[in-house]
Amino acid sequence: MLDFDLAEIYGTNTANLKRQVRRNIERFEGDDFMFEVSKEELSRCQFGILNKSRGKNIKYLPFAFTELGVSMLSSVLASKTAIKQNRNIMRAFVAMRQIILNPPPPNDVRQLQYDVRVLKDNLEDILSIQNDINEDTRMELELLQESLAELQVRNKALKPRNPIGFIQPSKND
Repeated sequence: MLDFDLAEIYGTNTANLKRQVRRNIERFEGDDFMFEVSKEELSRCQFGILNKSRGKNIKYLPFAFTELGVSMLSSVLASKTAIKQNRNIMRAFVAMRQIILNPPPPNDVRQLQYDVRVLKDNLEDILSIQNDINEDTRMELELLQESLAELQVRNKALKPRNPIGFIQPSKND
């Protein structure tokens, strides 16, 4: 990350951030913490393009921080946000150390693997049963449609019936 982005995150200005880094440069020795972006690298990225508005161009080469540099920077800066971030980083280190020193028991992992396997088998059985039910339902619907078609053919073949109900006398009677 570049210095001006980190300054915004840590609630300080870029000049103060750079000043604190220079005052504590021994904490940032080596490229695995931080390095200054060269003019060649800057000219190949979007930050190297001149802006038209006043005060928007980069006057000094920015620092680029690695993950280690970002965590070290949080211990160097004195803003409330930086202090809060430093505490969170330290808590994360302690939590990671606890996990490494006290890994979950292998039995728990095996138990979880077994439970997942059982659930997977049960799910496959349930899906198989559901497919069987769907197939049975489809066959029953086909039989019902065939029966209805046969009834229609039979009804057409029967002779017409006399109507049921009140029969009006004809005028000839």
